[in-house]
Amino acid sequence: MLKNRNILLAISGGIAAYKCAELTRRLKDSGADVRVVMTNAAKAFITPLTMQAVSANPVADDLLDPAFEAAMGHIELAKWADLIVVAPATADIIARINAGMANDLVTTLILASSAPLAIAPAMNQQMYRAAATQENLANLTRRGVKIWGPAQGEQACGDVGPGRMLEPMALVGLVEQQFAAKTLTGLTVTITAGPTREAIDPVRFISNHSSGKMGYAIAEAAMALGAKVNLISGKVSLKASNGIDVSAVDSALQMHKAALALAPASDIFIACAAVADYRPADISEQKIKKSADSMTVSMIKNPDIVADVAALTDNRPFTVGFAAETENVEEHAKGKMQRKKLDMICANDVAASGQGFNADDNALTVFWQDQGDISSQALGLSNKSVLAHSLLELVVNHYHTQKTIK
Repeated sequence: MLKNRNILLAISGGIAAYKCAELTRRLKDSGADVRVVMTNAAKAFITPLTMQAVSANPVADDLLDPAFEAAMGHIELAKWADLIVVAPATADIIARINAGMANDLVTTLILASSAPLAIAPAMNQQMYRAAATQENLANLTRRGVKIWGPAQGEQACGDVGPGRMLEPMALVGLVEQQFAAKTLTGLTVTITAGPTREAIDPVRFISNHSSGKMGYAIAEAAMALGAKVNLISGKVSLKASNGIDVSAVDSALQMHKAALALAPASDIFIACAAVADYRPADISEQKIKKSADSMTVSMIKNPDIVADVAALTDNRPFTVGFAAETENVEEHAKGKMQRKKLDMICANDVAASGQGFNADDNALTVFWQDQGDISSQALGLSNKSVLAHSLLELVVNHYHTQKTIK
């Protein structure tokens, strides 16, 4: 997908710099020509020789290098790039980019280039949460800079929280999306994501393990493909990019209301959220005290969001469901698709190790109606950002096929 694309990878001084060798190799596997520039601090974590070996290009690291600058090398490199990716992007370099500084080769190249800029933040969770860092990121976003990540999890310092650089394959997927054909231009895509919360009393609720990562990845990919994107999201720790219209909800009833309001104006509806099938029949107005040895909560069925969208008679969108299963995955998914009259369904084995809920990776088997029969395609284990793009390719193809038949 990246054949004949020039990617300038700018590495700053963070421990995640070691991932840049893999990132470079994967970008080249996708067809890109990769040139690498490094800050002085970056060289403390990974050597220029390593990056030269994996990129097959000389590495630039000094703005005042007489040999490199004999022909104004930094200007030529700035013009060469189709995309500049700063990874890892430390709090320091984010601040300097935001301030418009040009006190080293990396920041000078960024100022001298008209190429799109993407940064992959990587730092301690407290540094990431600091008001100054958040303000810098917000300013860069307003200027059109792509902010890719960060992910959450355990960090090199032992802290846990946001600040991990996205994994190389996730970044490759995002780079590919930058150059993907805008196959969703002119279309509106509505996506549900994350869990729902069903209140028991003012302080307790019933929910599930959904992180929202898959739904948010689909939303980001849809926007990259040119769609107007509505994202109906349960409570998650993720933040959608500017340009995605987010409707925040808590319960299944709230998500159902938002979905039926947005679906008739949508061309494609993708129900990725993990919606509670049942909710407590009665919600206590006060906190329930622990007294008896046992407790019974009476539950009633929630409305079926994706089935109700698929049942629309006026302005029905192309409707895609998700089936999160732990056994008989294919059988349950196909049954759900037929029972709810969906156009397509994505079977998701959440019992498999290393994928599904809370994981950064996932694998799907996609089923769709094919003139009375059911066809399928497996999308192998990959980062959810990459997987989202592959899924949308399928969705777009079958959306247009259906429109042509009609």
